[in-house]
Amino acid sequence: MDRKIVAQVVYQISAVTVVAILLGGIASLAAIGFVEAVHYLNGKLLISPYARVLAEDQHLLVVAATLLVPATGGLIVGLVVHFLVRQKRGLAPPDAILAAQTSGPAPGFPSGVASTLAALVSLGSGASVGQYGPLVYLGAMFGSLVGRLKLNLRHQRSIAIACGVAAAISTAFNAPIAGLVFAHEVILRHYSLRAFAPVTVAAATGYIVANVIFDRPALFLVSFNEVAHTYEYVFFALEGVLCAGMAWVFMRLLKVSTSTAERYIHWPWARPAIAGLMVGVVALWIPEVLGIGQETLRFATIEGAFGIGELGLIIIAKLVLTAVCVGFGFVGGVFSPALLIGILFGAFYGLVLPYLLPVPHSGLVVYAICGMMALASSVIGAPLTTILIVFELTRSYDLTIAAMVSVVFANLISYRVIGRSLFDLQLRSWGFDLSLGRDKAILQTHPIRDFLSTEYTAASDRDTVGEVRQRLVDDHRSEAMVLDHNGRLLGVIRLQCIVNSEAPLPVMEAIIPSFTIFDEQTSVWQSMESLRGFLGEAVPLVNEYGQLLGVVAEEAVIRAYLEIVHDLREEENEAA
Repeated sequence: MDRKIVAQVVYQISAVTVVAILLGGIASLAAIGFVEAVHYLNGKLLISPYARVLAEDQHLLVVAATLLVPATGGLIVGLVVHFLVRQKRGLAPPDAILAAQTSGPAPGFPSGVASTLAALVSLGSGASVGQYGPLVYLGAMFGSLVGRLKLNLRHQRSIAIACGVAAAISTAFNAPIAGLVFAHEVILRHYSLRAFAPVTVAAATGYIVANVIFDRPALFLVSFNEVAHTYEYVFFALEGVLCAGMAWVFMRLLKVSTSTAERYIHWPWARPAIAGLMVGVVALWIPEVLGIGQETLRFATIEGAFGIGELGLIIIAKLVLTAVCVGFGFVGGVFSPALLIGILFGAFYGLVLPYLLPVPHSGLVVYAICGMMALASSVIGAPLTTILIVFELTRSYDLTIAAMVSVVFANLISYRVIGRSLFDLQLRSWGFDLSLGRDKAILQTHPIRDFLSTEYTAASDRDTVGEVRQRLVDDHRSEAMVLDHNGRLLGVIRLQCIVNSEAPLPVMEAIIPSFTIFDEQTSVWQSMESLRGFLGEAVPLVNEYGQLLGVVAEEAVIRAYLEIVHDLREEENEAA
């Protein structure tokens, strides 16, 4: 093998490995710091159950904190997002997906830092939002920074973003395999070896930092022996279907919440404060709605910790308030609330089931875990990740199989009813639709104006057919663009239509007024669609005023399509 090729291969492997380890370490440390800061704020601001118990002899202080802390936190969040984040919203996993899938500019680092600060305040002040969404974007933000370095690595930005995300998830759940799969399943949407190797290294690094160096506690600890009865798998499948319905309800509530906030609250910066006040009022009676709810999540797997009525009340309150907090502008994710609502619903289902079907069951734990993963997978669109989280956290094969049944049936229903995930729905509202595959979505982000040519034959509306015909013969072209004195496109004239026409005939009498046309926003995908039945040499491209900017040859459209699709296939199938 040539020495230059060997040197290049060695450099690429070394560079990718160093980048993966560096990103894995940085993202893991940032995730740990973020989570610890949230816990610190929850303790100081009387949001966590432990802090509230310690201050129970100061009743008025607890009441005041319950009402004022979420509202004040909401006001701070609203001001930070409105004045410091360029996008005027919290940055989240959909932004990471978009940055990894396209070559367009990613959200700036200052906006990312401001959004992370807003997420920290949201979670620290008790808003009913999740921590994993901000952690995903935090990892993606560091990955995007590394992606800007001139390291001469193919697909550097997308791989770096995936590395940061994998490390963050691996750290958050103490689950490196789940972090690896999440990055491919949700962020990259492919499993090429070129990406798989560094993302694996980053996920493993995140796990080592979190679990070996800092000895981070697991999200939850459960004890489960086995599924005692085969018929219970039918119950797990039914639970998955019900969780898909819960996911649909959550999506609808979120849509209603967002539209209500936009319609009735004129000042965007004030919306989170109103949501925070609503959380505080409800928390006076149901304190479990405050914050991430990790303690509530852990208690949900304990027999007798909650009654049926109590579980039902917490589920409804948490479901509604999460939709309100996210819709009104608090910055945070939906994964944590989905896990909490899901495990509570699973526990509820496990308690109600014996009354409906008085046959032996395997206990509360398995139904709680199945509900947690079925609902979460429907919301975030990551069935493989949620199944692996169960296995890595519990090391229970039986519990993982049970959860897998619920997750599969939940996703079978939710995919058809609400789409792949909340993230994909948000991306679709931004004009990036992954529902029909990566090809179409990415082709829609490439403007056909990038393939514009200014070499064309122009004609004036005052010309004669004879003048235009001679000009086309001289230019060796078969069509001309007819323009007025302001450069606006009036139509197209084709040689075959005027070959036998009288020379003195005004060109406007031979013009073709109806023809295919592109504008500055036309994408490569749209241009390919427009070429159905197209007859001609090239398609004119005009600006918003109708002025001709140039033409795009039919060959250029096909070439653009093939080049982009080829790059996609190469990215998805590269071995190294």
